[in-house]
Amino acid sequence: MAKQRDHIFDEPRPMIVDFTFDERVASVFPDMIRRSVPGYGEVIALTGLFAERYAQPGSTLYDLGCSLGAATLSMRRRVHADQCRIIAVDNAPAMVEQCRANLEAEPSPVPVDVHCSDIRKVHIENASVVVLNFTLQFIEPDERLELLHRIHQGLRPGGVLVLSEKVVFENEREQQFQESMHLDFKRANGYSELAISQKRTALENVLLPESLEAHTSRLRNAGFGDVHNWFRCFNFASMAAFKTP
Repeated sequence: MAKQRDHIFDEPRPMIVDFTFDERVASVFPDMIRRSVPGYGEVIALTGLFAERYAQPGSTLYDLGCSLGAATLSMRRRVHADQCRIIAVDNAPAMVEQCRANLEAEPSPVPVDVHCSDIRKVHIENASVVVLNFTLQFIEPDERLELLHRIHQGLRPGGVLVLSEKVVFENEREQQFQESMHLDFKRANGYSELAISQKRTALENVLLPESLEAHTSRLRNAGFGDVHNWFRCFNFASMAAFKTP
């Protein structure tokens, strides 16, 4: 599939329905996320470093909510521990289909299994690295702790969860500042006011962001020890949460 520019919300719509990761989104997703999520490229590239440092021999690495497989590819390029495999999971058939094609286009000795499934139903076991990149925000808040608890249970001691999310801020002035900078980022990347507005409406019932403090508290409640905010750009952040050895 050739890379295409995102024009999904460019034209006026009489009714805005909830955002879905369908075939149309899959076809423009690389352009969409590059122009919408500040720091996305750095998060993906640096995810590979977590695989390089923390993947344990004979373990499994998980990419939960893998979309087109960017984090999976990043990990696969950098993992050096012996006899590791990667499991990539997404519940959108269109995303999974393109993910498989992207992986096939870049051969590697590290095996990858791609599953079209709900990540809340995936059994996590023998894991050393788990990635949740901009995925937890699409799960109902009251279901997030159970997922994180299962991830913690499935991690080996010393294993790491990399959790990347859009975040909100408890201080109103900081929230206004960070949100305005994010909007300027999208404008600078060529999105019109109409496209920004229509996409915001499509996402408002399905993307439910939380504060860094809420994420940290939940990670600790799920059993994680050290939790570090290792990356942030405007209102997007990534955390590393470790299972105590």
